[in-house]
Amino acid sequence: MGIRLRGAGLLVAVGLVAACIGGGGAPDVPAVPARGPGERADLVVAQDGRGDFRTIQHALDALPADGPAYRVILLRNGTYREKVFITKSRVALVGENRERTRVVFSELRSEWRKTHPDDWGAAVVNVGEGVEDLVLANLTIRNDYGSHGGSHDHQFAVRSGKGTTRISVLHANVLADGGDTMSLWNSASGMYYHAGSTFEGYVDFFCPRGWSYATDCRFVSHSTSASIWHDGSAAEEQKLVIRSSHFEGDAGFALGRITRDGQFYLLDCTFSGAMADRPIYLAREPETFRWGLRAYFWNCRRDGGDFPWFADSLYQARGAPRADEIDARWTFGGKWDPEGTLPAVLPFASIPTPRNGARVVPSEVGLLRWIGARGAVAYDVRFGRKDPPPLVARVKGTAYEPGPLTPGVTYFWRVDAVMPRGSVEGPIWRLTAVEPEGRTAAARQ
Repeated sequence: MGIRLRGAGLLVAVGLVAACIGGGGAPDVPAVPARGPGERADLVVAQDGRGDFRTIQHALDALPADGPAYRVILLRNGTYREKVFITKSRVALVGENRERTRVVFSELRSEWRKTHPDDWGAAVVNVGEGVEDLVLANLTIRNDYGSHGGSHDHQFAVRSGKGTTRISVLHANVLADGGDTMSLWNSASGMYYHAGSTFEGYVDFFCPRGWSYATDCRFVSHSTSASIWHDGSAAEEQKLVIRSSHFEGDAGFALGRITRDGQFYLLDCTFSGAMADRPIYLAREPETFRWGLRAYFWNCRRDGGDFPWFADSLYQARGAPRADEIDARWTFGGKWDPEGTLPAVLPFASIPTPRNGARVVPSEVGLLRWIGARGAVAYDVRFGRKDPPPLVARVKGTAYEPGPLTPGVTYFWRVDAVMPRGSVEGPIWRLTAVEPEGRTAAARQ
């Protein structure tokens, strides 16, 4: 996603630079102040000493045990080769740049467990028991053991414990050279939200327990056994929902498997031609599962041709939900609405409502909404039938009323965050107005 910063003759790409600035030496670039104009982070971490702390862990340790609102820790660009232990709730770890802010460590789970009684410390980012309302955003987290140690066995990038819930991963890269990359494991009550992120690894590399929703994400698989996995054994309504996302990987990569009772919904997803013709499958004897095989699809595509097993099948799911009603709030049974309540931690406007690519009934669209940008003082809204859309308003809040929509027309919109100095250009989103009877018609028609 191209995000650009404008102002005073400046046009800078945010989140697209592949180079990595790290190490302990002084960089050959001008010093970046700990806080620029309008910076609202509570703490700043910078390896060159120009922040409040040099390490992520020291910043986390400095936070009070609890607080009524999110505490934002801004990580300046660099490679932080450290394990991170998060034991406090309402914390947001936010990188300066998705590609250039990197948290990296090498740890193989089996090696760790030889000298430790549990997984606390086996991940790059370790989330302690009972932690709630955690955001990981605009950064790269990688467990690179496999590239050094030669094994692609389980190696966590992120691992959470019991009682953890309302964890969000936004505009981030979560990568591992082994299995179980993203392991959020509160099987009883965990709720997790992922948007605009990339996940990569080997077997079961995206493996939530409880309730999980992912949208506009990229999944890169190196496993012929399974890429996604879900533990929904604690309650029949637990589910993993993946929407508007792309799967790619090595030749013959497998989509998913069930080793405990789980439930999958994949909507508007695309698969590369490398994906194997292998449905999500029960990896144990059928009698070991209470609810059997539950994997539902809608409007999914594969490069080179579709496979019959991912044909539209929402009608087979409990309650036969419509595609347009399946969103994060629906996934979490109304207990959490991250797309309406997440804090403004990213440096640009994000997470549009209606979702990007939505088919909407004009009479049901009141306001266009988005999650605000950290430090923004206003927003320039662009909306119209052309791409790019024209500027239509400057607003103070995070909502805009578009006026009447015409059925059959696709509209484009963009929200630029106005900062104390310049503005940050957001991505272009689109929505299509349809008649009520046409909102769930498959796009393949």
